[in-house]
Amino acid sequence: MILLTGATGFVGSALATRLSSDDEPVSVLAAIRKADAVLPSGVVPVHIGDILPTTNWQAALQGVSTVVHLAARVHVMNDKSPDPLGEFLQLNAQSTAKLARQAATAGVKRFIFLSSIKVNGELTQSGRPFTAEDLPAPEDAYGVSKHEAEQILRQIVSETGMEVVIIRSPLVYGSGVKANFNSMMRVLSKGLPLPLAAVTNNRRSLVALDNLVDLIVTCMNHPAAANQTFLVSDGEDLSTADLLIRMGLALRKPARLFYVPTWILKLGALALNKSSIYQRLCGSLQLDISKTKRILAWHPPISVEEGLQRAALGLHR
Repeated sequence: MILLTGATGFVGSALATRLSSDDEPVSVLAAIRKADAVLPSGVVPVHIGDILPTTNWQAALQGVSTVVHLAARVHVMNDKSPDPLGEFLQLNAQSTAKLARQAATAGVKRFIFLSSIKVNGELTQSGRPFTAEDLPAPEDAYGVSKHEAEQILRQIVSETGMEVVIIRSPLVYGSGVKANFNSMMRVLSKGLPLPLAAVTNNRRSLVALDNLVDLIVTCMNHPAAANQTFLVSDGEDLSTADLLIRMGLALRKPARLFYVPTWILKLGALALNKSSIYQRLCGSLQLDISKTKRILAWHPPISVEEGLQRAALGLHR
């Protein structure tokens, strides 16, 4: 039996649907905050309320062999909290620790934790993608909290013997994607011009929702996944201009890109105090997933083109 947290979220809902519709469906319990949560057919809700360091998981963990922990306080742009780091640590690290320790006590065999590539850092240098063996270098509160959770989980492994699998993911896109990726698709779908034709030398790793879900399912059962940290991506890194062009093709709205030198984009971002936006659009963030492929004999099941098409279909629903 599997206990899934974050089952109503972007990744969790897709994973719950996959687990309940496979040829050999498994028993899935979904830890939910609200009693009226909508879940796929066959997924059994377990009402636990807010996930906090004080949450009691004992009843929900009875008979569970695998926990897939997706619930988290996600990266928040322009966070107005008086103590962002404290809130991230409470929800992403301390709450994870409580669940993992009670899972080990309940006899859970494997605990899968969805982490973030932000544990590695924010940007990569040309030709030097992040690897799972790199020394962590998180820069923001979200990345710090995910790193803290990973350290706690490794300590629990050493104390209890419960297997832990950590998956560090970059930006996830697919049907129902929100935030910046959704905004960019909407700009393209309206035919609005973008000054990004010059951004051709950077490289970004992304992961399609279906590829991430497939890796999580693989890690649930693969014996070699135990106590490993894996990076995940589509296996093809794109420049910003290339991504926008392919996104436009998926939307059937050709991207209208015009040329502005990247140094001017950088100056404009500095003047507007938007350097972080410039980094995301013009900087590189590459992941080396060779370890994931080698140890698990895993390859992304869908291409970037198919992932973008599914994201585009979700935009028009």
